[in-house]
Amino acid sequence: MIFVTVGTHEQQFNRLIEEIDQLKKECIITDEVFIQTGFSTYVPQFCDWKSLLTYSEMEYYMSLANIVITHGGPATFMGAIAKGKKTIVVPRQKRYGEHVNDHQMEFVEYAKKIYGNIVIINDISDIATQLEYNVDLKSIVVSNNEQFNRLLRKEIEKLVK
Repeated sequence: MIFVTVGTHEQQFNRLIEEIDQLKKECIITDEVFIQTGFSTYVPQFCDWKSLLTYSEMEYYMSLANIVITHGGPATFMGAIAKGKKTIVVPRQKRYGEHVNDHQMEFVEYAKKIYGNIVIINDISDIATQLEYNVDLKSIVVSNNEQFNRLLRKEIEKLVK
């Protein structure tokens, strides 16, 4: 099962929803798909969907999913990775009217440098290739406590000096 979530930001994310729906229509995606559509105006024709989910519904669909396709909100994509889900991140982009700026793109790129186990899709047409050919999507969960503690110590030392 593939769970697609676009979050609760008040702008549409039609680009992602339309692409997933089209891939389902063309049988490129053969798995069951559930999409949380948020404030998008496109209505999926080939996938199950609901605009907004409660926390427990979100957890339910996340638990069923083999693959999670998500916006670039850190809580969502890092939560999916922490649950061991194969995660594809499609950051919202300002140029498509999906957000007020490109902070999701910037943050996801930064997180990828640190964690390394994040699949990022900026060009929506790349998602089909990722789903068709990359059966080896990494869902590696790496504990970063040691690295975090080291960086935190450095920051504290800077403040104390």
